Amino acid sequence: MSANSAEPTAEVSVVLVKAGRTKIRYAATLLHDDGTRLAVRAPWAGDGVRDFGFVSFEAGDVFTEYYWRDRWYAVKEVRTGAGVLKGWYCDITRPAVLTGTELVVEDLDLDLWRSADGTDVRRLDEDEFAESGLADRDPRAAGAAVAALDELERLARGDGFTGLLA
Repeated sequence: MSANSAEPTAEVSVVLVKAGRTKIRYAATLLHDDGTRLAVRAPWAGDGVRDFGFVSFEAGDVFTEYYWRDRWYAVKEVRTGAGVLKGWYCDITRPAVLTGTELVVEDLDLDLWRSADGTDVRRLDEDEFAESGLADRDPRAAGAAVAALDELERLARGDGFTGLLA
């Protein structure tokens, strides 16, 4: 299904799992699924305002979220309700799994932010990742997570970032 096709859009439930528990579940519209990468759109699903200091997510914000079945991250384009680009919030995750209408993604604590103008690129939550114990429980997954964060940061600081989403 393509975002530009005349096919009807499908609704999916995005399920973000962290440490074996469902962190959040929300409805989204499936825009595209080419078998490897999926794109969905959803309004901000959090309660109230989430102020990170460098960006705030709030009611009315719209997220276009990109998930991969073969990559260890998700990229979420964040816009205001009026369509102004705030930037991209990237979650380091295990590869996404779509079963029926449920899109399950396991959050591995590491995150990356890239501002709309590309001048602010920051790694987030490395302390949480270290405290999670993943490196001891699943060294292969921990290595893949760190490599994914490194790759995203390299792309975010260069010219290849928006190419991920094209």
